[in-house]
Amino acid sequence: MQQNQVVWLKNPLGVLAENAAGGIVVSGNKIVELVEAGKSPSTDFDETFDCSRHVVLPGLINTHHHFYQTLSRARPEAMDKSLFPWLQALYPIWAKVVDRDSFRLATRLALTELMMSGCTTVSDHQYLFPDGIDDAMDIQAEEAARLGMRMTLNRGSMDLSVEDGGLPPVEVVQDRDSILADCERVIGKYHDPDEGAMLQVALAPCSPFSVTPELMQESAQLAEKHNCRLHTHLGETEDENAYCSEKLGCRPLEYLEEHGWLSSRVWLAHGIHFEDHEIRKLAEHGVGICHCPTSNMVLGSGQCRTLELEKAGVVLGLGVDGSASNDSSNLIESVRHALMASRLHYGAEAVSHRDCLRWASTGSSACLGRKDIGDISVGMQADLGLYTLEELRFSGAGDPIAALIHCGAHMADRVMIAGRWTVVDGNPLGVDVSELRTAHDAAAKKLVLNS
Repeated sequence: MQQNQVVWLKNPLGVLAENAAGGIVVSGNKIVELVEAGKSPSTDFDETFDCSRHVVLPGLINTHHHFYQTLSRARPEAMDKSLFPWLQALYPIWAKVVDRDSFRLATRLALTELMMSGCTTVSDHQYLFPDGIDDAMDIQAEEAARLGMRMTLNRGSMDLSVEDGGLPPVEVVQDRDSILADCERVIGKYHDPDEGAMLQVALAPCSPFSVTPELMQESAQLAEKHNCRLHTHLGETEDENAYCSEKLGCRPLEYLEEHGWLSSRVWLAHGIHFEDHEIRKLAEHGVGICHCPTSNMVLGSGQCRTLELEKAGVVLGLGVDGSASNDSSNLIESVRHALMASRLHYGAEAVSHRDCLRWASTGSSACLGRKDIGDISVGMQADLGLYTLEELRFSGAGDPIAALIHCGAHMADRVMIAGRWTVVDGNPLGVDVSELRTAHDAAAKKLVLNS
């Protein structure tokens, strides 16, 4: 499909949009018309693609991940542990990720895996900068462009080591001046605030137990100066609450407020352990929450209060989280996990598959501060995931959209990003999956030998 062509995606088996049973018309990088059932487009078109086998979703948006962790999935040292012991087991291993080629492979594999699941926009929280990968943001930008993925580059940071009362070892933290200088560089080089942007930048100090108050404050000031987003982990475990009470003399949300982080440019990863008054405060200030159901269950961190957050008016998005606590990079799978975890907590009648798909689309786009993605409607970017229901798991399904979530879809048949096909017949264009798997696995084994 050429970029300037007008294409009618005709008669989908199912589509997550109103008045679009006859299909979607794409011109260039945008959706220009939704076609009602039984009708033809009013727009002149060059090409037709038969969607009668496909269920069409807006491209899913992943608002929290750690790509480098694909190199350390299911590590015995970290299995069956909660967050703090899990981190303490893995930090020494991650400190060995000094090979730029291995980091590049980790990024490429995570992006490819996400895209194959129907994800079209990613936000990776890259806070680990051991010697040798100072240009991690550049590597991620190159790999996203190579695949045609939209991405928010999260220039993460840690400047509080275990020697200073934090959690990470000294070899994985950076000094504050170096961090802030690189934040300025990355924003200047990659942040595109315009509609249809393929790359944007957020500043993302890691957490209250790995970052100094000064870095939190200066990151917030820098984000205000350059009008970019802010991201961090918060409210993930009760251990975090205890740490903040003991070391900082306040709860995590109070800590954010003290350092200028309660604003509509902020979205937080996890957001599990908030009290009622804190949820109201999040809503009042327009702070978003990225729900990470798979990771939360793997680490036993707790249940995000999704319905209370939404009822209060908090923007709720979805993320897979790192591939060492998930342990995959599959966003459509995380939609299913969000449904099951929420139903276990709230009851079957309280949460539907459409709620969870909303979190992974319009909710996630709002977390990233974007109004041009996450929805199938006229004027939006042409980011779409097309799934078939031809596996045994779907046989007998009555509702095609519900079937994707209830029956456990895990791979898109086709993916379109900015009007271009990036996955065709389940295969990511321009990627030899077998070769990537072999090279990435070799890099992971090398990491084991070095640790």
